Parts: sequence; structure tokens; C-alpha cells
Amino acid sequence: MSTDWNQEACCNVAGALAMQATRQGGATAIHFPTGIRGGRVKYAGRSYLELNELSDRYARGMLEFGIKRGTRTALMMPPGLDFLALFFALFKAGAVPVLIDPGIGLKPLKKCLAEAAPEAFIGISRAQAARAAMGWARGTLERLVTAGPKLGWGGLSTSQLARLGDRSSGAVLAATKPGEMAAILFTSGSTGTPKGVVYRHRHFTAQVEMLKTAFDIQPGEVDLPTFPPFALFDPALGMTTVVPWMDPTRPARARPERLVQAIENFSVSNVFGSPALLRVLSGYAKGRGIKLGSVRRVISAGAAVPIGIVRDMQAALPAGAWVFTPYGATECLPVTSISGAELDQRVAAHTDGGDGICVGRPVAPNRVAIMPVRDAAEDYLRESELLPSGSSGEIIVHGPTTTDAYWQRDAQTRLAKTTDDHGRVWHRMGDIGYLDADGRLWYCGRKSQRVEAGGQVLYPDQVEAYFNTHPAVLRTALVGAEGKAVLCVEPLSRANSRRAGQIRDELLAMARRHSQFQVVDSVLFHRGFPVDVRHNSKINRERLARWAAGKQG
Repeated sequence: MSTDWNQEACCNVAGALAMQATRQGGATAIHFPTGIRGGRVKYAGRSYLELNELSDRYARGMLEFGIKRGTRTALMMPPGLDFLALFFALFKAGAVPVLIDPGIGLKPLKKCLAEAAPEAFIGISRAQAARAAMGWARGTLERLVTAGPKLGWGGLSTSQLARLGDRSSGAVLAATKPGEMAAILFTSGSTGTPKGVVYRHRHFTAQVEMLKTAFDIQPGEVDLPTFPPFALFDPALGMTTVVPWMDPTRPARARPERLVQAIENFSVSNVFGSPALLRVLSGYAKGRGIKLGSVRRVISAGAAVPIGIVRDMQAALPAGAWVFTPYGATECLPVTSISGAELDQRVAAHTDGGDGICVGRPVAPNRVAIMPVRDAAEDYLRESELLPSGSSGEIIVHGPTTTDAYWQRDAQTRLAKTTDDHGRVWHRMGDIGYLDADGRLWYCGRKSQRVEAGGQVLYPDQVEAYFNTHPAVLRTALVGAEGKAVLCVEPLSRANSRRAGQIRDELLAMARRHSQFQVVDSVLFHRGFPVDVRHNSKINRERLARWAAGKQG
């Protein structure tokens, strides 16, 4: 392994922050917004030395307070200085952070916390107030830490935690083992029930190495992570973090001028964002002829990225810079990756023709394979059962970031994991795809969202990409309703909505011209598709199917 901070000896990703503080202590680790003045976002900064020292103070305070090795600790903090410092402090203390997307809703959030059964809760005052009012994890919580005013619920403030840490001195870094549980990261629930993914320390260290190699990330780069958890990799990768002024739970509503300001002010070289955010940023840059001269790469994940958005974003970058669209999931990330350079006219023609979305080649040392489509658990999978190139089936992955369990969900773990003849654990992605003759993976859609109609099985992302080529369509969604294959349509503009009848006829004509999509015989128009809370990009086809069933009735 080439990671400078010796992951094999330590196997604790917090060691990267301590290494950066030693190697480049005076360099800026994080720029974070402090407010707006005159229409411009104001930022403050902290060096690696300052961030590491604050993290050490918090870690020593946690140990004094009883948040120690193995303590499951819910962390509900907005992106910023304290989010990074507290997260790394938890790792240094050997505690187990529990991260849950606050946008999933109060009831799912309560259920996730009941499953995680955290023993400590660290959050801003608003999160603590919600916890107290809703009774989150009431039976398990023993220790509370609040960033902001405490409103009668006890525990410590973050400033008190830091002062408690001042009782002792020196660096803190738990010598955790590779297979030891490091964190519980909950899925967004956008394609099913939110589940707590058990991350072990070896998963984090492997992710750092794979991201560094796959995208040629160099120390000294500057990152604008519009999805906060990605910022947690920055110290290990030697990148400075720039926290954007935006609501991270609503990337589709981000103000692009503020993103451009941050990119230009801090010479950002790496941008990480969902397809919804890229649509906003690339559209703004295209409309104003803006070039983001400092950017070396843009990484987009969270859902399939339309080729048109990749091209618009690519046009805003300087020569030699590329847009990358990696494929993966909370349970296994990254899996594959493809750059804008590879998304040529030939690939685009296959996608537009309904062949699926090319998500690239496996990120080394992952192995990606295709198994037959089955809904039941598959405890053991013989290698002889794997499908050849060109055959569609469920995508499975084996590699160093492949997680092996969900927290307190044995049945879901059995459904999502399978073991091969050599005893290796593979993760079943729950996605349908195929490998082409060049070893590239093509994504077709979610297994659970396949539509059976007229004796055919249709996969949504294949079908939708074909109909999305209609010039009056923003996007489409294939759902099953009352035994029919229904195409839901979100028009490009209100003007297009007024000629819905003509557009419907044209889409049905497109269906008749395609040899596999002729069973699509119903078109419904929708004002705005429901999407996931984490990336604002994955279409909630289950909700659309219920809506369509009501329309069909």
C-alpha cells in the first residue's frame, strides 16, 4: 500500500489527520463559511495543526466523559469545523460514529436510532431538542454533547468537552484492528428501508487508497465536497476542504453563484456533487460562459448521471480536466468509474438506444460479476453460475471495501450478501446490469423496480434513457401500475405541459418503434418527480407507481 500514514500499522483513518499536522501543520485544512456580507460568503480557516489539536482535545474529553472505545455515538452536526473535528475525535477515541441522513424524516430517523441503540449523542441544539421531544434512543443514551445552548437536557457542551480534554495532554489515537467496527452508516432509504451499514476500519483505509489511485488525487489539492461525508476523506487524501454555503440535504436548490465563488476564491481543484447539483452548476456555467479554470476533476455519484449533464459540466472545465461518474453504494464504494473522455458518441448512442448506462470498469482491486436475477437469499454462489459478458443479471461485487453486514438486520444481510467457492463475501448491489466485451459495466436499473408487462421484463434506466431523448422531456420514469408499463413524464417546461397530448402521441410512437419497449402503452404527466433526500437525484419510482395506479383507476 502506498498510503503515507501507514494504514497497515494503524488501521485508523484518524491517523491521517495527525500525519498531516506533522507534515504540513501550517497549511489550511478547512475553509468554512461564517456568514454573508454584501452578497458574498465570508469564510474562516483552520490549519491542519489547529484542526488536529481541536480533534485531540475533543477526543481526550470524550475519554474523560466516558465516550470510549466501542461506544456507539450518534453524530448530528452540519458540515463545518466541528463536524470534522468531532468525527476524527470519535475515531481517535475508538468510538463508533453513527451517521444518519437527517433528511429521511422524523419517523424513519427515530427507527434508525432505535436500531443503532447509541450510547452517546453529539449534535447541535436543534438535533438535541428533536431527540428530547421525539424520545430518540431514550432507553440507551447515557451521554449527551451539544454544539450550542443546552436547553435543560444535561450533558456537556462542545466547549465543556474541549475543556475536559485539557485535563490531560498529548496526542490520542486508538490502535484499532482492521476488522473492528469503525462506524455505522445508514443508507438513505431511497430504494428501500434505511439500513445501518457496518463499516470496519479496514473499509475506510481501503476506500482512501482506492479513491486516491482511481482519481489520481494529489496532496495539496483543494476539495469542494457538496456531500458532507466525502469531506471526511480529505485529510487522508491531503486535500484542503472548502465547506460550501448550501443546504447539503437539498443539492438541487444550491445557489450556483456561491459555488462558483468558492471555487474561484480558493482555487478548488476537486468538486464532489450529485447529478442534481451538477445540473445546477453546469447549467449556470453554460448560460454565462464560465470556465472553472482551477478544477482538475469533478466527481459525481448518488445516481446515474445523464450524458448531457456530464458534457455540460465538461465544457466548463479547462483542457485536461475530467468529469468522473463512479458507481457504488453505501455498502461498497467505489465499485466502478468512467470519465467524460470515455463517454463518446458510440457510448451515448447505446444509452439513447436503450442499452443501459455505462458506468465504467471496476476500480482495482475490485472484482465485478453478474449473477442470475433472484429475489431470494443466496448463501452460496458457485462461480459456474456467473453469467457471461452481454448477459443481464444482478451486479455483485467483491473487494476491500465490500462490507459484510447490516447492523441488527440479519435477514437483510442474508439477502444482500453471498459467499463463493473460495469463501469470499460478495455484495449483491440490488441493481441489474451486464458486462460488455471490453469489461465495462452497464447499469440497467434497480432489481426491485423492474416492470413486468406483456410477457416482458423492463428495467427502468434502460427504458427511460431512450425516452429522455425527446426534446420536450426533462426526464421520465418507468413504473408498473395495474399490470401496465406506464411512462411517467416530467416536461422540460410549462409550455411543453400545454401540448401534453402531442408529446404523449410522440412518446407512444417512439415506443412502437423500439423492439423491446412496445409494451409501454400508457403515458402520464407529472409536475415534479419525488426524489431521494440525500442526493435529490434518485427517482422514487415506488411513490410514482402508487400515483400512477390512482390515475389508471
